[in-house]
Amino acid sequence: MVNLKNFSSVLLGTIVICSVVIVNGLDNGLARRPPMGWMSWERYRCITDCKKYPDECISEKLFKRMADLMVSEGYRDAGYEYVNIDDCWMADERDEDGVLQPNKERFPNGIKHLADYIHERGLKFGIYQDIGTKTCAGYPGMVGYFKLDAQTFADWGVDFIKIDGCYADVELMVDDYIKFGKYMNQTGRPILYSCSWPAYQEYNGIIPDYEQLKETCNMWRNWGDIEDSHQSVVEITRYFSGNQSRIVPHHGPGHWNDPDTLILGNYGLSYDQSKSQLAVWTVMAAPFLISNDLAKVTPDIKELLLNKAIIKVNQDPLGIQGRLVKTINKIEIWKRPIMPRVGHELTQAIAFVSRRADGAPYAVRVKLQEDVGLSNTTNIKGYKVYDLFDAKAAPLLLRAGSTFETRVNPSGANLFRFVPQFGTNFISY
Repeated sequence: MVNLKNFSSVLLGTIVICSVVIVNGLDNGLARRPPMGWMSWERYRCITDCKKYPDECISEKLFKRMADLMVSEGYRDAGYEYVNIDDCWMADERDEDGVLQPNKERFPNGIKHLADYIHERGLKFGIYQDIGTKTCAGYPGMVGYFKLDAQTFADWGVDFIKIDGCYADVELMVDDYIKFGKYMNQTGRPILYSCSWPAYQEYNGIIPDYEQLKETCNMWRNWGDIEDSHQSVVEITRYFSGNQSRIVPHHGPGHWNDPDTLILGNYGLSYDQSKSQLAVWTVMAAPFLISNDLAKVTPDIKELLLNKAIIKVNQDPLGIQGRLVKTINKIEIWKRPIMPRVGHELTQAIAFVSRRADGAPYAVRVKLQEDVGLSNTTNIKGYKVYDLFDAKAAPLLLRAGSTFETRVNPSGANLFRFVPQFGTNFISY
């Protein structure tokens, strides 16, 4: 959760002289590919009334149930490995020694027990804290307890830590994120570090230092929270396309821009809109962190989330973030270089994303070189085109420099893989 409304509680004008924290960089070997898993916030927010909402409240029961579903429904085997708690898991106060405590009614066996339960199922465990005096929901923050909290999380068996930025001074938070990261590394436990300081800086007109981010964090939230609507997905996508020239170069193995969770399977997206979010997040090489009730995902949405071809593109080892390359009549064309490399040319994942709502599928015809930027060298004779949303469809063979046409449903998306070819010796993938 990134709650940007709580800045009213912070004196942003305070001028402070502070020492520079020097670290050797994160270098923890984690997140070599976009992290995949499940996270509670978008779907379950801060529901804490377990008597009224026993299956939805932030509790040990909820996270055990999701861990079990990750296994039984095939998500773990597809690559989704983290089960992450967001805000609202804590007691209202630390104990007498300053150690964080879970809410005893909702987490009666403690966090270490829950982490062990998740680990026993071949999954990894994530948790949430805040760099400020309080979390966004008002629970105890980290100020004054960085070293103690880092050791506590390591002792509990945490594998992923998301640190929010509510109730913190935006002018000082970067040094605090770096400081906490240093203490976390000193525990000796490898913990994926997800930071939120770019989102808070961006909203205050500050351009984040992405080189500093890459040395400190494995992933970072660039913008505000996603909500359960297509409009929210479009707004976040617009931020990423509008700022792609300055954020794309800093994205890659070990350090990822994060547009927030996948909301497929909730209330707000149609099937075509679900394809749209999945296509854009795939081309952006975004983390695949689902936030839904895994027990209520419909078969068609589950098929999307478990689509092997799409996951393979998302997890491509090059880790290159794709870009919006052209818009034609409100159809956005997104392109990302991926493996395999054929000669000197990389394969391309290309999404056609409709921002139209005029009632009928819209046909868009593009020139591969001029509109999409595919190679037209003498070495490349053509492309083998795979429809990633339809595994049964036969691949299409196109000559280099020719045109390609696809018909996109309103507010939907089509996603293809263009594999370069030499002559008629077509390769398989």
